[in-house]
Amino acid sequence: MVRLDTPVLCFVTDRLRCAGRRLEDVIMQAVSGGANMIQLREKDLSAHALYELGIVVKDVVGSSAMLIINDRLDVALALGADGVQLPESGLPIKAARRLVGPGVLVGRSVHTVKAGIEASSAGADFLIAGTIFQSASHPEGPARGTGFLRKLKERVSVPILAIGGVTDENVGKAMREGASGAAVITAISEAEDPIEAARSLVDEMTRSSAI
Repeated sequence: MVRLDTPVLCFVTDRLRCAGRRLEDVIMQAVSGGANMIQLREKDLSAHALYELGIVVKDVVGSSAMLIINDRLDVALALGADGVQLPESGLPIKAARRLVGPGVLVGRSVHTVKAGIEASSAGADFLIAGTIFQSASHPEGPARGTGFLRKLKERVSVPILAIGGVTDENVGKAMREGASGAAVITAISEAEDPIEAARSLVDEMTRSSAI
């Protein structure tokens, strides 16, 4: 089974929110700043287009970070990616595991403690839990707060990544409540300096983990 090196900084991609820059350039900078997981999440692309983009991203990432494909298990397998991130209503964990085997990470996005327990029990390698803080990406959804992370941590043993409005100013709160890292989009993609943005997030997570 693949193990995560924590703290995890997962950069979730959105090529339309990169402040006019090429996605692969922002990814390269994120990895240079310490992001150790890249989740390719371009939901509007066809399987073919996502695969072609994945080839480029995989080359950019190299061995410096894990490449995780959002939802598209077929594309993850075709690329030989390190893992797949399944939405809460996506393919069952056990079904995904049968297809990918033990050497590929299977993550699950969860929004309730119940969903987190079910995913962990089914064999998920990690959880992405949110929305923790108010998020521009999901303005319609209520922020669950760091208490959600604490309750989830009490019930599961797999790593939990906080998502939703995470910045270098609040990521420490998430870590102190049990998160093993964070998943971010605009905190890196729209930052003036993505390298420094990633580095600052990693520094704050590392500092809070040591407390």
